Amino acid sequence: MATSQCVRLCALIMITACECIPVAYNRLLALNPYRDGMSRRQWLSTSAAATVAAAVGPALCSADGTAAESNLQIWDNHCHLSGIEGNTPAEKMAAMLPYANRMGIERLVIYMGWPFSQDPDSAELIRQNDQVLAALEGHEDRVLAYAYVSGNHPDESIAEMRRLIEKGPMLGIKLWVARRCDDMALDAIATAATDLNAVIFQHTWIKTTGNLPGESTPEDMAKLAARHPQGKFICGHAGGSWEQGIRAVRAYENILLGTAGCDPTAGLVEMAVRELGTERVVFGSDAAGRSFASQLAKVLGAILTEEQKRLILGGNLRRLLTPIMKSKEMQVG
Repeated sequence: MATSQCVRLCALIMITACECIPVAYNRLLALNPYRDGMSRRQWLSTSAAATVAAAVGPALCSADGTAAESNLQIWDNHCHLSGIEGNTPAEKMAAMLPYANRMGIERLVIYMGWPFSQDPDSAELIRQNDQVLAALEGHEDRVLAYAYVSGNHPDESIAEMRRLIEKGPMLGIKLWVARRCDDMALDAIATAATDLNAVIFQHTWIKTTGNLPGESTPEDMAKLAARHPQGKFICGHAGGSWEQGIRAVRAYENILLGTAGCDPTAGLVEMAVRELGTERVVFGSDAAGRSFASQLAKVLGAILTEEQKRLILGGNLRRLLTPIMKSKEMQVG
């Protein structure tokens, strides 16, 4: 890893005062030529801090919360309204955007309202989608959205897709944990999304303690994607246990891997690129459940070329969304 990459990753950690990633710290410390006799805190406050502005610069940091200039064109595919300060969608966006601005994030994709509902009925799906619609108001140049749908309510979900995607501003769907996505009940939803040229984003996890009854794994998503080869799928969280998740979706070219929401451990992004190819990896943060900075660190600290990082941080998602955005006469770049 180049020194500038080490400093950039440290700068991101410092920005969020993150004290919980010893793996990344040890990796950086081992590569610091001035490390001898220095504590972790001393190293972060001297060798990193002295060069933060030069290494990160306007591409990531804007101390006053205004939009930072960025040559990376970062698009965050994974953001939520839940967990952000505020009592209304407008208040929540007002609280979130300064942090995104400070990190140089150009576009955010949001989905699901609040409070989180694991198995929402049709009325709750509509209510939460309406919250997201309200959050878009006044931020159409910065904020994109997916519709929250459920495999337990396929007819109502398709009606929401007609309302929000076909006739509205949304660009994809979000499936969470109501029903495992390998179930045939999801086929009608996947077909409708594919017909609309919409992205299908599925939360996935492989939990050592056992998944929730309706919680999908990357293997489940592979089965759904195999039945819908023309669909545009994103495997959320890389399955959590990302070594298994990456291998589970490797054979399915219509599945991209989302990096959001698991710990910012070294190696996730490099393995995804090695196994899937750069074009199949998509950045996301899972804000507000995770910080923008810790999740950006996975990509910016990875041993990759600058062009590979640009694709992961925004280029791949732009490519995926460009057809539907152009059909809606939305500005892409």
